[in-house]
Amino acid sequence: QVQLVESGGGLVQAGGSLRLSCAASGSFFSIDDMGWFRQAPGKQREMVGFISGGSTEYADSVKGRFTISRDNAKNTMYLQMNSLKPEDTAVYYCNIRIHTYFGSVQTYWGQGTQVTVSS
Repeated sequence: QVQLVESGGGLVQAGGSLRLSCAASGSFFSIDDMGWFRQAPGKQREMVGFISGGSTEYADSVKGRFTISRDNAKNTMYLQMNSLKPEDTAVYYCNIRIHTYFGSVQTYWGQGTQVTVSS
């Protein structure tokens, strides 16, 4: 079983910054891709970005403002969010794909953390 613990959400004014963390623990062979998603009220969950190996990809709406990084030694992924806008307000979820010791691939979601940007 794998557990994901997210932290770092909160309330910030427009133009401000926040850093989210997603720490993975449990029994697994390795972590493959890691990503961030968000869901605003009344909207579908959307991808914010992901990190695979040393490469990152971002949604157009956050390019140049958000940065995803990863500490493999800590099994932790980060989302640095700068120049926040009110439209960034959402619940942010981390998502990881892991390889088990039995050779299978599994996907897990974090519990979500609220980010609120005031205008």
